[in-house]
Amino acid sequence: MNPSKSLPSHSSFESIRKQAKKLVRQFAAGEPDALARVHGQLPVPILPLSLRDAQLVLAREYGFAGWQDLRAAVLRQEGEGLEWAAAEAERAIHDNSLERLTQLVREYPALVSWRSDSGESLLGFATGSFGDSGDPYREQMFTRLECAEFLLNAGAIANPAIWEDAIRARAKGVLQLLSRKGVLPRRLDLLAALGDDAGVRDCLESARNRPGGDAAAVSQAFLCACRFQQRAVAALLLNRCIELDPALGQRVEKWRGRSGFIEYLAEHPREYGSPWQTVVMNELLAAIDENDLEEFSRWLEREPDLLGESNVALQVELLERAVLKDRGPLITRLLELAPALAMRRPRTSALVFALEYGKAHLIPLLTPIWPLPDDLCHAAGVGDFARVRGWFDEAGRPRLGSLGQHYPANNSAVLRNLHWTPANAQHILDVALAWACMNRHFEIASFVLERGANINTNWSTHEPASILHECAVRGNYEAAQFLIDHGIDMTVLDYRWNATAEGWARHAAKDQNMAEFLARAESARKVQSL
Repeated sequence: MNPSKSLPSHSSFESIRKQAKKLVRQFAAGEPDALARVHGQLPVPILPLSLRDAQLVLAREYGFAGWQDLRAAVLRQEGEGLEWAAAEAERAIHDNSLERLTQLVREYPALVSWRSDSGESLLGFATGSFGDSGDPYREQMFTRLECAEFLLNAGAIANPAIWEDAIRARAKGVLQLLSRKGVLPRRLDLLAALGDDAGVRDCLESARNRPGGDAAAVSQAFLCACRFQQRAVAALLLNRCIELDPALGQRVEKWRGRSGFIEYLAEHPREYGSPWQTVVMNELLAAIDENDLEEFSRWLEREPDLLGESNVALQVELLERAVLKDRGPLITRLLELAPALAMRRPRTSALVFALEYGKAHLIPLLTPIWPLPDDLCHAAGVGDFARVRGWFDEAGRPRLGSLGQHYPANNSAVLRNLHWTPANAQHILDVALAWACMNRHFEIASFVLERGANINTNWSTHEPASILHECAVRGNYEAAQFLIDHGIDMTVLDYRWNATAEGWARHAAKDQNMAEFLARAESARKVQSL
C-alpha cells in the first residue's frame, strides 16, 4: 500500500479523529479535493460517506490497512494510552514474546486488569484456544503458557471463563498451570480433567449423601475425564454414573461394555449432554462424514428423544455438519424426521456455511425453513446477479443502506474472528467477492471486483488468511485460477499458522496436486515479472 501522505510526528489521536470527521463534511459538501481523496482510496464509496469509511480512507492515505492500525500508530507516537499498550500486549502474546510483554506490563501496570470491549483480558487472550487443543502441538500453537504464567504472577485474575474455555478446548497445559497457581476451584469436572484420583474420590464421597448424588455433575465429570484421556478416573466416575442411572449401565453393557464405552468417548472428545447422548451424536456425525444415509436414519429412528424440541440445538449441529460435508440426502432425511426444526426455526449457520464453503446448491433444501437474507453477500453467493446489481447505483457505487442489514456487519463473532471490528462497507464487498468465488459465480466476482472489492482481502472462514487459502484447502481449482488470473497476492500468510495458500494445501489438506498447482502458478508469475 503506497501512502499519499506521511504521519506527522506530532499527531494526536484526537486530531486524527477530527480529520476523519472533517473529511465526511467536505465530501458531503462536494469539495473536489475531498471527492478525489475518497475516490482514490475507495473507488466506489457508499453514499452518504460514513465516518467509518472516512476513517478507512484516512488510514490508507497514511499507509495503513485500516483505522485500528492507524490508531495504534498514533497512540504509539503519543507515548501514552492504555488501549495502545493493550493492542501491543496482544501482539506480543500472539508472537509469544515474553520479553516484550514484560516490558509493556512494567510500563503499564494497569494492563494486568485491562479488559477489551468484549470483556476479554490479556490472560484470557493468552490462554484461549480458537480450536481444539487436545494435543501438545495444537495447544502450543493456540495458547501462550509462558505469557499466561507471567500475567498470573503479575496479579492477573483467572475468572471462570478461562478454565471453562480450557475444558472446552481440552487445553491440559492451561488447566495444569491454573492448578499449580492455586486458582482452580475443587470442582469435580476440573479434578477429573486433571486426573486427580484422590480429589475425585473425595468429591464423590462428600456428594454421596445428597439427594440424587449430583447425577448431572458426575456425568459431566465422567465425560471430562474421557475427553482428557484420564481413563482410570473415567472408570471410577462411570461406576458412579451407573449407580445413579442403572438404565445407562444396561445400554453400556449391551453396546460395548464399560471399558469399550470409555475408550470410545476418549476417541470422540466432543460431548453432547449426557454420556449416552454423546455416543448417539458421535455416531450420527460419523454417518454424515461417511455419507451413510442408512446408518444415519437408523440412529435417528432408534433415538427419538434426540428429535424432540428440547434437543433442537443438537439437530442444528447435525444439520450444519451435513451442510459442511455436502450431504443433501441426509439433510432432507433430518428435516423429515425433526419437525421441531421447521416449527421453531432456530438460529443456525447452515446458510452461511453453505455459501462460504462453496455449497450453494444446498440452499434450496434450507430456505423452506430459513429464508435467504436479502443482502449483497447472500445474493452474490447464490448467483443472483440481478439482486447483486440492485445493490449498486448506475455509476457502479454501492448503495447498501444500513450496513447492519448486511453480512458480516450483523455478525459480531465473525467480525471478531477476522479482526474486522468495527465493520465497514469494504468488508461487505470483500465477503461478496469471496462467496461469489467459492461458489464459482465468476461473472459476479468480476462485477464486485470492478466496484471496489479487494482481491487481497484477509477474509477466511475462521481467522485472517485469504480467499486463495480457502480455495487451496477446499480443492477449488476454478476459483483459485480466477483469483490468480486477477492478480491475487500468492505470498500472503495466514494469521495463525504463518503459512501461504500453498502451505495450507500441502500440510492442512494433504492435497499435493493443489500445492503443486499453486507452486507452478507462483513460479510462472515470477518469470513473467522478470
